Amino acid sequence: MIQLSAAKLSFLICLGLCLCTLIYVKTKVPSLQAEEAVDVAVCGIHPDELCMSLFDGEELGSECLKLHKPETLLLGAKLNCSRMAEDLHFITSPLSKEEEEYPLAYIITIHKELEMFIRLLRAIYAPQNAYCIHVDDKSPEDYKATVRSLADCFPNVFLASNVEKVVYGGFSRLQADINCMKDLVRFPVPWKSVINLCGQDFPTKTNHEIIQNLQGKQWRGKSITPGVKQPPTMSYRTQNQHKEIMNLKDPHVQRLNLKKGRPPHDLVLYFGTAYYSLTRPFVEFVLKDQRAKDLLEWSKDTYSPDEHYWVTLNRLPGAPGADPEAKWEGNVRSIKWRDQEKKAHDGCKGHYIRDICVYGPGDLKWVIEQDNMFANKFELETYPLAVVCMERWHRLKVLEQANVTIKPAWQLQNESYIGMRLNASIAP
Repeated sequence: MIQLSAAKLSFLICLGLCLCTLIYVKTKVPSLQAEEAVDVAVCGIHPDELCMSLFDGEELGSECLKLHKPETLLLGAKLNCSRMAEDLHFITSPLSKEEEEYPLAYIITIHKELEMFIRLLRAIYAPQNAYCIHVDDKSPEDYKATVRSLADCFPNVFLASNVEKVVYGGFSRLQADINCMKDLVRFPVPWKSVINLCGQDFPTKTNHEIIQNLQGKQWRGKSITPGVKQPPTMSYRTQNQHKEIMNLKDPHVQRLNLKKGRPPHDLVLYFGTAYYSLTRPFVEFVLKDQRAKDLLEWSKDTYSPDEHYWVTLNRLPGAPGADPEAKWEGNVRSIKWRDQEKKAHDGCKGHYIRDICVYGPGDLKWVIEQDNMFANKFELETYPLAVVCMERWHRLKVLEQANVTIKPAWQLQNESYIGMRLNASIAP
């Protein structure tokens, strides 16, 4: 009896604990559901309604901005190429005859944020284009291996045959572009123009819109290299010698107390953006012309030579499509510079790095209102919602302009939003 009573007591205690647990779970579930309902009511469906609000310029609470976490696109360096393009929503056919007949080439220099790079490549990818990827030689080996595996899945994507240890503001950044150009002119794609990007860029124009811009009256047969004659405030870059210091913790360019001689061929130096759109004849000129070669050699110990090299050559008499009177014009990049705050833009809603805004979600309305082909800078790890909203908005524009039947795998979401409707049939 004593043993039976003990057994009953144990059973009753166990039953009581189970009932308490059941009651706790039952009372918690409605609470969680109510909390989720409040989130949806306040923030909207994630991420679509959040994106709508951001593009409309509405301010959202920090809790809403933290709700959406983007999916991881790649796991490991071994990829299933037969499924990857579809699984990652790459567009696998030309979307118009105009795009098919005007293939572009891209140079993309990267060193971090693999997921951000994949989203950039996915946004600008078209099977008729060519893509040279320069991976900073300082990058980890597993990073390089994953990028190589990704490139191997596409016949028109490849890694640069020669790579540099890139230092910000150094000659190595310019050399990386030159390396890719040499590969691209040998690559079996008859590309018409080349555009250079970094891993923190993202398109604000579609492939079709970019081609229309390059083929328009203003830029047909011309390269876009915004710039002006080198102002006195920038002369230190080319009047003094500089040296790249390859310190793994802090690679940088050091100014030396040594004066440089005049530029070769007595060239007039210009100052401009490091980013461009160059025609194929101009690229071939850069790689062969003696003046271009001599200027490249002379620029090795200057500061940020990519900001004088392209713009100077594109003002040379005899260079294909050159315009010696060209000014700082050309809608290449949207950038929020710190010193332009309250003048050209309404301030950075993310944060500044080297006086350039890393876009937060609150910057998106400004970004899509600019008439530029690309915007810089984005960081997926810091502001994931800004990137997710941009790529969904961009993909909807791409599909809306398509003149072919849209494949379901090309869509990043099942239903359109931001007031857009796809003017194309959906393939079965």
